[in-house]
Amino acid sequence: MWGLAIIIPLIFFEDFDADCFSFLLNFVILNSDNYSMYNFLKSVVKNIISKETLIKNEDQFRKLLKPFYRGNNHRCNICETGLKKFVKLENGDLICPVCGSLPRTRRLNLLLETEFLKSSDFFLDFSPSRMLYKKWKKRKDISYFPTDFENEFLSDYRFDITKIDAEDNTFDLIVCYHILEHITEDAAAMKELYRVLKPEGSVLIQTPFKDGEIYEDFSKITPQERLKYFGQDDHVRIYSVSGLEKRLSDAGFITDVQIFEEDNYRGFSQNEVVIMCKK
Repeated sequence: MWGLAIIIPLIFFEDFDADCFSFLLNFVILNSDNYSMYNFLKSVVKNIISKETLIKNEDQFRKLLKPFYRGNNHRCNICETGLKKFVKLENGDLICPVCGSLPRTRRLNLLLETEFLKSSDFFLDFSPSRMLYKKWKKRKDISYFPTDFENEFLSDYRFDITKIDAEDNTFDLIVCYHILEHITEDAAAMKELYRVLKPEGSVLIQTPFKDGEIYEDFSKITPQERLKYFGQDDHVRIYSVSGLEKRLSDAGFITDVQIFEEDNYRGFSQNEVVIMCKK
């Protein structure tokens, strides 16, 4: 039964997709040499435990992992756990086994805590990670507006990014991470972000990036086509850094492209790009 106690919390990674299933399978193979356990757990997840129940109780389940991964080699800056190691997913991302945070989430947490999120801020957060949602909800000194239009993340609002239900100059800070690549009318979305941002406010933007030019083809409409051409079945384009920066500038933003170095201790990725926008 100890195997179940260790493995079941892994389903609470914030992006439980093919990479997480692959990691789960590898974990079972390495620790039990039993494929049937993987199939059993997959069946439980899909057919018995509701997604709502899993999300509601994720913190308690994740605590079961701490004794097995606690150490001094690394540290997650979100759950504040000292770790023996981060877990390397098939795509190369280092995920925290205790809270499920990805490298980009941990870097974002650092940026917000040390530079961008200030007391009294009105903070608009698109499709936040579950751990950061819970963290910022506890802050009594900020006005937090977590939103998810598709209702797939923990949130309190359902703003359409192309028509945000807020007055001009409302927010001091906006986080728009891995959103724009899903939006067909991205120019409208960028104009809306500019409109609702206060003068001197900041928007932090990140998407997957490619070299060269932006690639988009609106004739690709099926999930299979989008997976093939854009890397994910609900993406509508792949941005280049320069291409996205130009579109943001066209919307009125002053942009600053930041490229960050790897930090093995905290599990940050090499050459991670974040575009900082000002109004």
